[in-house]
Amino acid sequence: MLVRITDAWTEVLDRRQRSNTGPYPPQVQAMLGEMVAAAVLMQSNIKFEGALILQVMGDGPVKLAVVEVQSNLQLRATATLSGEVAPQASLADLVNPQGQARCVITLDPQDRRDGQQPYQGVVPLSDEHGVAMGSVAQALQFYMRQSEQLETTLVLASNEHMSAGLLIQRLPILGQGNLAGAATSTTDKEHIDETMVENYRRIATLASSLTSEELLTLDMDTVLHRLFWEEPLQQIRPKFGQALPHFGCTCSRERVSYMIQGLGQAEAQDILSEQGAIQVGCEFCGASYRFDAVDTSQLFTSAGIQPPSSPSVQ
Repeated sequence: MLVRITDAWTEVLDRRQRSNTGPYPPQVQAMLGEMVAAAVLMQSNIKFEGALILQVMGDGPVKLAVVEVQSNLQLRATATLSGEVAPQASLADLVNPQGQARCVITLDPQDRRDGQQPYQGVVPLSDEHGVAMGSVAQALQFYMRQSEQLETTLVLASNEHMSAGLLIQRLPILGQGNLAGAATSTTDKEHIDETMVENYRRIATLASSLTSEELLTLDMDTVLHRLFWEEPLQQIRPKFGQALPHFGCTCSRERVSYMIQGLGQAEAQDILSEQGAIQVGCEFCGASYRFDAVDTSQLFTSAGIQPPSSPSVQ
């Protein structure tokens, strides 16, 4: 799968630029852009009805980076910083200087049943030998191998204009419609397995030769032709009317209301006493929600209001 995101990505950066915190440092911007491309690729690949939430959290100057992509490819993204970002900082420098960082992928169903919990996979941002991951692509390849047992190759790149990515993934050997399903003996299946592994490795090697500059500057047809000119290609493009990546935020006054209720009336009253009102800003889109004493009182006196099931990222 190949994706190039322009308008939605620049919208993320523009909203950050207009916020009180100002623009991201270049290294953080590059990391978040690569995460955006990776999350869109993964959501498109699994065709999950709900939100895919990709989070990287650690103990470096970037405490948390989050990308959320809905099944219609509506996306939002943000990163929380604490401290100075060194020039030429790698992923390990940004989030994992002490080796405690984690990568979390959450699948939150669109119509979650009562009591149903989102699926969540967590892996450390260090490999089996304790070596910190140096890039978003390396971290997610490790995640897919450890958590999903799927061999995956990712090439990711971003700049101030575009977030782009290429995903190559080896399909499971067994399954309906798979060649191995038609094999009649163990020897046949082993031969098919070896052939598919060999084919995947060849394709993955070709894909890995793609540079960031090529991914960001060349059109998709040129990229595919340069990489796989000796391979039989069947391109499947998005159909007319099919959802494309676009910016959108799921925050709302209602969700903020439930968050305030979750704080409890005593803590909410303490905030009102100190500040005169409760101000909540959305880190994703910059929207601001204000609740004065009357608004807050109504939250705790309205009868029969129950918070709905909410996703992991508010």
